[in-house]
Amino acid sequence: MSHDDRTALELDDVCAAYGPYRALFAVSFSVEKGSAIALLGPNGAGKSTVARVVSGLLPASSGHVRVGGSDVTGKAPWAIARMGLSHVPEGRGVFDSLSVEENLVLSFRRRAGRRNLAASLERAYARFPLLAERRHDRAGTLSGGQQRLVSLAKVLVVPPGVLVADELSLGLAPSVVDDVYAALADVRRRGTTLVVVEQQVDRALGLASSAVVLEHGSVAYFGPASGARAVMAQVLERRSRSDGANSL
Repeated sequence: MSHDDRTALELDDVCAAYGPYRALFAVSFSVEKGSAIALLGPNGAGKSTVARVVSGLLPASSGHVRVGGSDVTGKAPWAIARMGLSHVPEGRGVFDSLSVEENLVLSFRRRAGRRNLAASLERAYARFPLLAERRHDRAGTLSGGQQRLVSLAKVLVVPPGVLVADELSLGLAPSVVDDVYAALADVRRRGTTLVVVEQQVDRALGLASSAVVLEHGSVAYFGPASGARAVMAQVLERRSRSDGANSL
């Protein structure tokens, strides 16, 4: 896959495994700078594995990952983060014993500097009023969905060059999911490239201009978002037929 200056992220024949279990098979796709791509597929298709490989949490067993044209294959997560890629993983990702505000302060001081700390906190609380209400509570007392808002606020207030958002809607009330996707649309308008890993197909495709559909760790579709829904339906139908056959 050839690189050009408009490309923010690309995967070129990436394979990955968890021990003896092969999880990704020659995955290739690219994302243009400032665009949003939806990474779709049924449970177990490899979506979160792609997110982990891109951010360096799981090494690729072969192939290449490039961020802004630079090969980051095999680099440590902190090195990839320093190159402008942030990963908000499925799950919580907060310091349980610190308050909500202390979690945010730690991140904003590092990302925006001490001088911009107050303004960063103000933007975070304006975007997610729930965090303002709970600012003095220990982060460990928040629900899983609320903890995900803390993780998301850390990167949305000071947006990275590339944001990999992994299953952000899991465990969140629909009204909060609305807030999350409004925030994602806002950071995209400000120039951040988005990779949105999502089970809620309509949510992801409403934000994205392109899409990748994964099936059994391989790319079943890579193209305009408008073509992904039909492919997803086919993939889910095949999964349903397979599950039905296995239950006989």
